[in-house]
Amino acid sequence: MPERLPPLTALRAFDAAARHMSFAKAAEELNVTPAALSFQIKSLEEHLGAPLFRRLNRAVELTEAGRTLAPGAAEGFEILGDAWRATRRLQDNSTLTVTAGPGFTAKWLAPRLYEFARAHPEIDLRFSATLRQMDFQRDEVDVAIRFGVGPDEGLWSLPLRKEWMTPVMTPELAEKYKTPESLTEAPLLFDESLNFLQPPCDWPAWFAAVGIDFAPTHGAHFSQADHAVDAALTGAGVVLGRRAMVVTDLHAGRLVAPFATAIETEGRFRFVCAKGTEDRPQIKAFRDWFMGEIDKTSYVSERFDIIPVTDIAHP
Repeated sequence: MPERLPPLTALRAFDAAARHMSFAKAAEELNVTPAALSFQIKSLEEHLGAPLFRRLNRAVELTEAGRTLAPGAAEGFEILGDAWRATRRLQDNSTLTVTAGPGFTAKWLAPRLYEFARAHPEIDLRFSATLRQMDFQRDEVDVAIRFGVGPDEGLWSLPLRKEWMTPVMTPELAEKYKTPESLTEAPLLFDESLNFLQPPCDWPAWFAAVGIDFAPTHGAHFSQADHAVDAALTGAGVVLGRRAMVVTDLHAGRLVAPFATAIETEGRFRFVCAKGTEDRPQIKAFRDWFMGEIDKTSYVSERFDIIPVTDIAHP
């Protein structure tokens, strides 16, 4: 027979008192009187058969038994709280919280969101643009658009196409730099957001793909892809643009990609959610819309000879 646990209210009182090291502050947090909280802790000590606190004149401190119980009690209530919030979210079909990287949000998601909002006015869409890999339960996130090589262990994950990269620039700069060889004299911009990928997808790799032995290092370096693209939009230089980050500007004509060669990275975007939630109405609606938006610009890839970076002899 499993050992009978003490009442949850008594454990909650102990957890609050152990965190605050004050019965008065714990009582205030739980919205009970100090006498009621003290009674709950006393009943817990009787259940255990040992004191959990030493009562001092104006303070309390944990006994050895209290120090042993406190971490497990805190973790248990945190896990229980996460599970309860996740369970409540399952009953809410009107709110959808999505997280994605800041660059992808700015360059791909944000310009298209009005279409989703117009098609689904019943869904309250919320975004968290961050590079931090958020926890679906603790951070109360429904969908994540992640980029990299994975894996997404324990989650429902829909892999999308691998990203490719090609030089992009303003139409004005394209009039000046008309051949791959001419780019060796062009102001080059460096997007370092993919430096974690191997093999590297960078300027030396692209030049190698077109048969040019050139490994540039001089120019403006950016840690975020969207910042590099924004610099290219001002005419500051030529950037090796990632498909997702430049497709909107290519479609609008603000940027052009004059060369036929693109290099394919080992990284890809994935549509990720908790297992078992992929068919919730608002998640399915967002996924269907998301995939439809990708299909709208799939024609852009047809213009290029896309070479996997693993097939390139790097300098």
